[in-house]
Amino acid sequence: MSTLVVVDNPRIWPLDLQGVEIISARSYLTDPYFHTLRRTTVFNLCKSYRYQATGYYVSLLAEARGHKPIPSIWTIQDMKLAAIIRFVSADLDDLIQSSLAPLQSDRFVLSIYFGKNLAKRYDRLSSRLFNMFYAPFLRADFVFHKKWILQNISPIAGNDIPDSHLPFVMEVAALFFARQHYTMPRKSDNRFDLAILHNPEEKDAPSNERALKKFIKAAAALSIEAELIRKEDYGRLSEFDALFIRETTNVNHHTYRFARRAAAEGLVVLDDPESILRCTNKVFLAELFERHKIPTPKTMIVHRDNLARVEQELGLPCILKKPDSSFSQGVKMVKTGEELMGHGRELLNDSELIIAQQFLPTPFDWRIGVLDKKPLFACKYFMANDHWQIIQRAADGTKKEGNCETLRLEDVPEKVISTAVKAANLIGDGLYGVDLKEINNKVYLIEINDNPNLDAGNEDACLKDELYATVMASFLARIERRKRLHDQG
Repeated sequence: MSTLVVVDNPRIWPLDLQGVEIISARSYLTDPYFHTLRRTTVFNLCKSYRYQATGYYVSLLAEARGHKPIPSIWTIQDMKLAAIIRFVSADLDDLIQSSLAPLQSDRFVLSIYFGKNLAKRYDRLSSRLFNMFYAPFLRADFVFHKKWILQNISPIAGNDIPDSHLPFVMEVAALFFARQHYTMPRKSDNRFDLAILHNPEEKDAPSNERALKKFIKAAAALSIEAELIRKEDYGRLSEFDALFIRETTNVNHHTYRFARRAAAEGLVVLDDPESILRCTNKVFLAELFERHKIPTPKTMIVHRDNLARVEQELGLPCILKKPDSSFSQGVKMVKTGEELMGHGRELLNDSELIIAQQFLPTPFDWRIGVLDKKPLFACKYFMANDHWQIIQRAADGTKKEGNCETLRLEDVPEKVISTAVKAANLIGDGLYGVDLKEINNKVYLIEINDNPNLDAGNEDACLKDELYATVMASFLARIERRKRLHDQG
């Protein structure tokens, strides 16, 4: 991958970066040679990223040419959005407070050069902000109102770097560009880059460590270089061709922000933001299933005015669910009218609508994995011992899980497979885990999960390494299809 540094005027550019090609913004925008380059990273160090300014067009056209601009046009837009600034401030709140606690003033400006600050005590905060707003030179403005808040973040033009900072900037820039990732060709012939978003501290992560390693190995066999990233790497998305989310998703969560940003930047994404939005809301799913006449346990969409009718409509016991419940959390079985009203009101304090569902006891739930509108794997998830759910959680946070039995697709009743595929295809063509119950030869759809578990030792028990190869082959086909459409366009 070649590297270009684009500046307004190289003749007055203050930094002498060794081993890096520095060109003018006008050359990059107008010289046909740069249009023909492939696998190119463009460091946009123009003076302004203002809408329709030169710097704005450098990143915009870099996106159109299939180059990887830093900052991307989406990072430029993020820096202008107050909602994004507030989100970042809240997300980094503990780090912001601990980093700025010694300050006596009510305002503070942090200059960030390739993720570093002259004062080492701000390095952690500088690095996190750099990874979230992936631009070479940044200025972060903080104000103190009862606590420190990030008020604004903006690029620093090279010409505006104080003379006293230049030696330090030269040092960190030299270290940054010396990294092999940017300045030297790859040792392998990998054609594409895949980011796998994960959280190693997550207790109920959708893929265990062994599975993540198997995904990376399967990707390499298809000339895809897969890299594990974390939420701190939000600003780096433009470096990749695809994003694979292996962290529990939620709309009000950084995983959804990652999915939306990646999709906007033209990356292939599993899970795509539409699937996250649809699958994480059980009210949406209930309406969808009813509309398409897919059999489910008798279900009610519940609000404060009809909560008292649930017992009459569904009988007791029944199940109450938060719209965005996952991993058996936010799901209650109620056995009495008192429990129904108490738990129902509690859930309705957080959401205007919840789900009530007829209780259908079974020893296990079917889980059918679906990818690219075709069945991928089949499991029986057995209920935890002496419990009605797959996972039983104690008050102290400990949990017991039922067993998992993986079956060959040909050994699964055809009606289970067909119902799962039909339901998943209503969501999209991504990766889904469809949960169903089978009672007296009848199949009932429970829910569709985006981001289903793919754990080494469970879901791969029949397919073994072929499971990971199939998922990576889907990424490869999607990336190549997107590249063809881009080249034709």
